[in-house]
Amino acid sequence: MPPIPILRWTASLLTIWTASCVPSQPTDAAPKDDATPSKSADAKPQAKPSSRPPLKPVPGQVITSTFEDRFDRSSIGEDWYRVGNAWSLRNGKLCAKGARNRGIWLRHRLPTNARIEFEATSDSPDGDIKAEFWGDGSSGATAASYTNATSYLTIFGGWKNSFHVLARIDEHDPNRLELPTNAESTIARERPVTPGQVYRFRVERTNGKTVSWWVDDTLIHALEDPDPLVGDGHEHFGFNNWDVSVCFDNLTITPL
Repeated sequence: MPPIPILRWTASLLTIWTASCVPSQPTDAAPKDDATPSKSADAKPQAKPSSRPPLKPVPGQVITSTFEDRFDRSSIGEDWYRVGNAWSLRNGKLCAKGARNRGIWLRHRLPTNARIEFEATSDSPDGDIKAEFWGDGSSGATAASYTNATSYLTIFGGWKNSFHVLARIDEHDPNRLELPTNAESTIARERPVTPGQVYRFRVERTNGKTVSWWVDDTLIHALEDPDPLVGDGHEHFGFNNWDVSVCFDNLTITPL
């Protein structure tokens, strides 16, 4: 099979198969509750909610030697910051269901060049295994669609197992790298996610700008970013989830 080309991320990048792209997640915010509570003459005015943003987690040290997490313990621990409450440990794995793009971030900081490896499983025929790389370590979706990430995102079997996607900041960006899945294909990178199968993920950046993503040693996408996500606000790795039940295990991060 010929090598997978490295694509450059520019405004003129041709959209790959975008005509067939149908988001699996709603693109509009949830409707507001139109019910208005009744008022009484002696009702006290309600205090306004605080406009202050939630406190961000204190980041950890930059990873300078191999970091590993096997999740073989009873609680998630202080190395991780949960944006939402969907995350827990189950049978020695880090799992979530229905996180709605409010993920979990490793507090330790990534160097500019690193290799991130882990195992992942989806229990659903919808696939949808998601992770974030070189993000800010504290944020998650603030609306129904995740268009304001701080990271590179890999989505394996996204949009109801229809696409394998590598995106920058906005997972719905028309310039994202996407590969349609095909259950009848004999090409490994085109196969959809199989429920219950353990997949080995590897994402790495070696030259400060090219993010490459493999699954089971098959290259899925490579993105050469002329404006790479580096430095303050882009130093963390995280797992993410939309709706289906997924689990992660055997995380290894190696500086490069």
